[in-house]
Amino acid sequence: MIPFQNVQEAATIIKQGGVVAFPTETYYGLAVDPFNETALDKLFRLKKRPENKPLLTLIRGLDQLLTLAESVPPCFLPLIKLWPAPLTLVFPASKALSGRLTAGTHTIGVRISPHPVAMRLVELCGQPITATSANLSGVLAANSAREVAVQFPRGVDYILDGGMTPGGAGSTLVGCVDGRPVLLRSGILAPESLPCTF
Repeated sequence: MIPFQNVQEAATIIKQGGVVAFPTETYYGLAVDPFNETALDKLFRLKKRPENKPLLTLIRGLDQLLTLAESVPPCFLPLIKLWPAPLTLVFPASKALSGRLTAGTHTIGVRISPHPVAMRLVELCGQPITATSANLSGVLAANSAREVAVQFPRGVDYILDGGMTPGGAGSTLVGCVDGRPVLLRSGILAPESLPCTF
């Protein structure tokens, strides 16, 4: 287990505008403060990420959800009950969010991670964090701290080494269209296991 003080240091770096790599239940992710425009710019440049691709986020609890989402579609209520889980739900974005974060989609992907390090990191930050996969755009996502360091020899300010992550697939991604859930991406959580019909 990663020592508490390491996670605390990582949280401090995020709050100061830095980039932190951390383990999740799927791959390693890259965390920045989603409300810091400079940090978002740094993250896009670091990943060489296309401008039209939004960033996913992690929250610690439902109290943080409405700092990101404008509203909660009723069709998401049974799905939210599955959290923490590798299930990202795409909500209507709060109008206060940066267009960099949403890539102009007016939506925001959110989940509560079941990984203990990811959960602790969000808790210590006291607010949501980004959770885009730790990889250069178009390259396989890293599932170890070493792979993060190889892909990003510069630019990542801190790597929380939590050992190997499962890899294989990302979180399952579900949106809402015309009041109905829509499967946007199959992932580690099987769509047939979800309490909804696509």
